[in-house]
Amino acid sequence: MANSIAVPSPAAVHTARTAAVAEPVPWYAWTVAAAATCAIVGLHWDISWHMTIGRDTFWTPAHLCIQACAVIGCLSCAYLILNTTFHGDIANKRGSVRVLGFYAPLGAFIAAWGGVAMLTSAPFDDWWHNAYGLDVKILSPPHVLLLIGILAVEGGGLLLVMGKMNSSSAELRRKLDAIFLYLGGVILIQMMILVYEYSDRVLQHSAIFYRAVGLAAPVVLVAIAAASGRRWAATTVATVYMFFWAAMLWILPLFPAEPKLGPVYRQITHMVPMAFPVLLIAPAFVLDLLRGSKIAQSKWKFAIVASVLFLAALIVAQWPFANLLTSAHANNWFLGGQYHPASEPTSASDVRAIFVHYERSVGQFWSGIGIALIGTLFSTSIGLACGNWMRRVQR
Repeated sequence: MANSIAVPSPAAVHTARTAAVAEPVPWYAWTVAAAATCAIVGLHWDISWHMTIGRDTFWTPAHLCIQACAVIGCLSCAYLILNTTFHGDIANKRGSVRVLGFYAPLGAFIAAWGGVAMLTSAPFDDWWHNAYGLDVKILSPPHVLLLIGILAVEGGGLLLVMGKMNSSSAELRRKLDAIFLYLGGVILIQMMILVYEYSDRVLQHSAIFYRAVGLAAPVVLVAIAAASGRRWAATTVATVYMFFWAAMLWILPLFPAEPKLGPVYRQITHMVPMAFPVLLIAPAFVLDLLRGSKIAQSKWKFAIVASVLFLAALIVAQWPFANLLTSAHANNWFLGGQYHPASEPTSASDVRAIFVHYERSVGQFWSGIGIALIGTLFSTSIGLACGNWMRRVQR
């Protein structure tokens, strides 16, 4: 009949569905996720090691955990580069970039470089300690090199996963998107570690706290949400951050430890964790709501409105929560208000649980909030540009 419709056989439909479902997640997506996990576990463990034990050598378990990120990321991406260059077919090479005669996806080159930078930072850090003693700040020069290397491994992993997502079936894209959001959460954790010194509970009634968080968090939340396209992407990324950070707060004190380097102002019998995470899930939820509105159709309108709402939601959520964190009700295993480094004197504001007013006047405070808004707008704009760019990554 002229109007007959060709109906595929049940066997053909079953074969097509099976092929779509059976398409595996690329092995390198799992290795970069494993490498990123080693990095954030090691970073939390290392900071806790410094706050508790104090003694520091390259061969501490925490340092080895961090460098496992370098080894896994560097070796897996080096294998991907060599395999694509010498054993890949024409189609694989066309889907790659060429660097110094080698072929591979762009993310593989970035992650491999990050692994080399991390390994380079190890002897640099050891020399730094021998020359200047133990670190009193997170951002010492060797630590900066280390953190840049970790970001390169994680960022390269993001590009590897996104490149595959943009050329995959719907079923495989859904699986890869879960890994992509997890890697986004890992990067958010690292960004919050970078500004940890300005996010202490006693600073959460000061503009400096909102300036630091406004610079560090939106760039990740907006970039990952824009690239993923999933409805609650930013909320998912913030949930990964909060769950992991809180889990380390709850797990680390279960392990016995004692100070081995002075000064020691209190008796320590277990690992001292980092403080309770910032309530980023509130502004992340607001960002996701905004992404579903008509405002999201204009990049500039979205960036401006998102910055204002992000900062407003953060203040609304964190300001009253800071009152709880500095009260006696926070001295429990869940909120961890009773944990303090061995080297922190009893006169310290955090030990006394009293707010530090970083700005000396009301005028300086509101000027700081204005600067925080500008920083949040800058961070949001960069995140939006990066997210839109990642959506177009094919190799």
